[in-house]
Amino acid sequence: MSSTPTESAGHSPIDDFSQCHAGILGHLQALGTLPALLEPAARARQIAADTVSFFRDAVYEHHAEEEKELFPAVLASATKGAERDKVQAIIAELAAEHRKVEAAWAKLEPKLKALAKGHEAEVDGAEITALVETYQAHARYEEEVFLPLSQAILGRNSNHLAALGVSLHMRHAMPQVMQRFAGRI
Repeated sequence: MSSTPTESAGHSPIDDFSQCHAGILGHLQALGTLPALLEPAARARQIAADTVSFFRDAVYEHHAEEEKELFPAVLASATKGAERDKVQAIIAELAAEHRKVEAAWAKLEPKLKALAKGHEAEVDGAEITALVETYQAHARYEEEVFLPLSQAILGRNSNHLAALGVSLHMRHAMPQVMQRFAGRI
């Protein structure tokens, strides 16, 4: 038997079809992994969007409440001398930590907003880790040192705790009241 011009030693046109199928199947196999990859990507976008909203609505508000309500109340109720000096030093450190966290957030926020919208964004994992660790240490210090100290200082006079409670309540209630009446004015 003689071979046709398209056939060479051991190679036939049928082999070309077979190789084509192998390439197609390889690409389709990669496509088959796409659903598993899309789920984490969608979760990443959702976490980014939720964090952007949460940070603006909760973290900044929390810092403002501490700095405008809690810190002044504790400082005003602290006894003069060593206790007040200690409270002032702690408050200065906590406020500096607030600014540090807010500065780190300001760098991350635009990237997370882009990511939340499905755009490509170079989010530095080290920046996120640093922000998370900084805030964890900040919250732990407040929980272990400042809040117990605040409770002890404000707890000496129940009126001081009540005044702080009323102040915080008014701070939260006023935006709701203003929103309710905004449509009527």
